[in-house]
Amino acid sequence: MSMYYQRIIDSYLKDWCNSEIHKPLLLRGARQVGKSTAVRHLAEQFDNYVEINFEKMPSYRKLFDGDIDVRKIVPQIAAIFGQQIVPGRTLLFLDEIQDCIPAIMSLRYFKEDMPELHVIAAGSLLEFALDDIPTYGVARIHSMFMFPMTFDEFLIANGESLLLSARKQSSVNNPLPDGLYEKLVSLFRTYLLVGGMPESVASWVAGNDYIKCQEIQDDIILGYDTDFAKYKMKIDPELLRQTLKSVVRQVGSNRFKSSDIQGYKSKDVSKALDALVKAGIIVPVTHTDGNGLPLGGEEDKDCRKYLLLDTGLLLRMQNMSMNNMTQNAGFILTSTVSDLVNKGPLAEMIAGLEILRNLEPNIRHDLHYWLRQAKNATAEVDFLTSLNSTVLPIEVKADTQGGMKSLWTFMRDRKLDHAVRCSLENFGFLEYRDRFSDNRGNNFEAVRRVAICPLFAMSQLFQTGNSIMST
Repeated sequence: MSMYYQRIIDSYLKDWCNSEIHKPLLLRGARQVGKSTAVRHLAEQFDNYVEINFEKMPSYRKLFDGDIDVRKIVPQIAAIFGQQIVPGRTLLFLDEIQDCIPAIMSLRYFKEDMPELHVIAAGSLLEFALDDIPTYGVARIHSMFMFPMTFDEFLIANGESLLLSARKQSSVNNPLPDGLYEKLVSLFRTYLLVGGMPESVASWVAGNDYIKCQEIQDDIILGYDTDFAKYKMKIDPELLRQTLKSVVRQVGSNRFKSSDIQGYKSKDVSKALDALVKAGIIVPVTHTDGNGLPLGGEEDKDCRKYLLLDTGLLLRMQNMSMNNMTQNAGFILTSTVSDLVNKGPLAEMIAGLEILRNLEPNIRHDLHYWLRQAKNATAEVDFLTSLNSTVLPIEVKADTQGGMKSLWTFMRDRKLDHAVRCSLENFGFLEYRDRFSDNRGNNFEAVRRVAICPLFAMSQLFQTGNSIMST
């Protein structure tokens, strides 16, 4: 096996593996995010490992034809591979399982008839297949969701575990020393260009060559394009291409506008967006009023913005050529930290992706934001999430003064005392004494605190016991 880079999901897979009750596992996520590699790494803990890839080995689909009796199917697989399949000692991996619907149906029977056998299934277009079989046995199957590599994972892959440990010791009351802060900013710039797709990261670690990473990103984008014809939603592949290009153009807008795509009806564009979301290529961020939890209780799915799954892919799709180090590439590598955050959609997008990727993977998570559009008075908070059973607003900014009117307004209206500003500043916090009156003329004062969380430390917002929010 080639060099394996530690992933957040490894600990969750290990917990599943060691649990006395382990349902068959569906590992879900976009193509090329590292699902199969993570399973093969987990397999090192077992005496035996058997992998069936239904896309590469279509003849194996016949094993699941007719009656589904896993107690008969498993010995047949063992005989074909010449490998023992022993419950508790063998990991069975069914990859690209969307190409064998009966195999998906069989997962529930592994839970019922062979509960001690460890079975994992994955597939790049799995979500489309699951839509076709709504009764595939949800209660008998466990899902985990996987994404491109986080910045923390990127640091570990680059041998910067000590730097990561030092960063984790920092908080709003204990900022990073200047030298460590500057090194993290530099590595974060690189991460924006390389992205989090494992193959691109591995290429960077091996040779520190942006051009090689670019070639890999181009191949991944082409692979996504090739997949369009395989979507089981009967959508014109050209519409999918145009919709994806429109998402790339509109990243950072406060609301996606289907009118940007000429020649197609809005309902058809909506279907294309849904398909790209199912494939994991784009991530929706949905407006919510944010009056309380759960945030989804007040969401408006007609008011959405979209993120691409990876910053490196976004930059490639924006036609940024590394061969001559275009203006965009030079800007990312050399701009001031304030300009890097304030110019363009990149900072907001990576903030949303880091939120999503650092939440625990055992359930599907949604991203939300707040938007108020009034005449000459648009207000927006980039992201809303939850922390300690309350709403936590997150704004992506750079300047220490001004530019946060929307955030202060939202905090006052929702009676919130804490928020986060994500930037490329060092750790710190702001305190604002908010004086206001109610409808009866009564005067009030509230102290509102905003923690400054560097974009390269967003994982610390969600780590149990971390003091980043302490002020």
